[in-house]
Amino acid sequence: MQSEQDGTPNVTHSLASVDLNGPDRQSQTHMRRLACVRLTLTDFRCYDHVRLEPGANPVVLTGANGAGKTNVLEALSFLIPGSGLRRAKLSDVGRRDSGVTEARPWAVAAEIEGEVSPVSVGTGLEAGTGAKRLVHVDGEPQKALSSLSEHFAAHWLTPQMDRLFLDGSQERRRFLDRLVFGFDPAHAGRITAYNHALRERTKLLTDGNRDEAWLSALEDTMATRGMAVAAARLGVAERLAGACAQTDSLFPACELAIDGLAEGWLMELPALEVEDRLRAALKTSRHRDTQAGGAGHGIDGRLPHQSDLLVTHAPKSMPAGHCSTGEQKMLLVGLVLAAARLSVSDEGRVPVLLLDEVAAHLDETHREALFAEVLALGCQAWFTGTDAELFAPLQNHAKFYTVDDACVSETH
Repeated sequence: MQSEQDGTPNVTHSLASVDLNGPDRQSQTHMRRLACVRLTLTDFRCYDHVRLEPGANPVVLTGANGAGKTNVLEALSFLIPGSGLRRAKLSDVGRRDSGVTEARPWAVAAEIEGEVSPVSVGTGLEAGTGAKRLVHVDGEPQKALSSLSEHFAAHWLTPQMDRLFLDGSQERRRFLDRLVFGFDPAHAGRITAYNHALRERTKLLTDGNRDEAWLSALEDTMATRGMAVAAARLGVAERLAGACAQTDSLFPACELAIDGLAEGWLMELPALEVEDRLRAALKTSRHRDTQAGGAGHGIDGRLPHQSDLLVTHAPKSMPAGHCSTGEQKMLLVGLVLAAARLSVSDEGRVPVLLLDEVAAHLDETHREALFAEVLALGCQAWFTGTDAELFAPLQNHAKFYTVDDACVSETH
């Protein structure tokens, strides 16, 4: 059900108040509720071959540690651009036979519902392709990974993200970029083009035989793509902060800002002027960048590949990195839920959520609040955990599977 004031779904905190056949679900019939209704893994991690057909409802995977639960979520994470939730090398994802060091070629295939008509999406690493990841949509090969974002959107939380607010800026930047993918499929292509130009510029500066025309062309690409990347990040961060504030969720609201040169300029200047400034800054920093072996060392500010996402616990006006471990976990859950609400209100598109061992770290009140918000939004959330009892409130709303030594069986 949507609020008359801001258009975002109202959130309830009790599973008893979420009627899957009532007004909440009826108001979502016009929305595109993305769901992986069939997932097939071939030689992926510990799985030789497995197929799940969960339908569009939430999914709960329970089993012992090391049974293969997270591997299923990782497979789903490969259905959007990027390196998956573990950021693994493609050559490390394939299943390994006993005594064999080389991994097999692997594949993830899925049938996605939620757009105009169901679509079949596949990705993987085939024999003889080196480190190149292949993508197919309805059997047709795709030139770019960004095509995945046109058919699927997913946000995730994993135990490895618990230090997101404490470690360096790289992981926070990647977290933000994954959120942007869900709203702007072209964002992935811009980042790829920017990073390619960045690497080529660094190589050219350190080679000694510099081609000034080619160097200027690379810096032009970095300026144009970098401005577009910064604008997309800034736009989503601003909208996401609004989505955090416009809810009665039990998870704390947060304030978001981006520490970046281009993002700061975009707050005050037209996009074309920001491009010109980036272009000029890169040119003047060539000497120091040559000595440092990178880009941005001669620039007073963070370039797009160095930008940082700054998160503040709004009720406490406290930087996320200064909050307690429990508060940081709550902020992360709140951010992911806010991204889902924003996608619903602004895009009419309900993303898939991949929540790895999240429920175990929440108290009963917040655990039930999480389940209720997922159901109220109509998300297909994939939960993992070792204790099936934690997910008992979802018994009538989700498809349950038990995972045991790479064997996945439906729990009735």
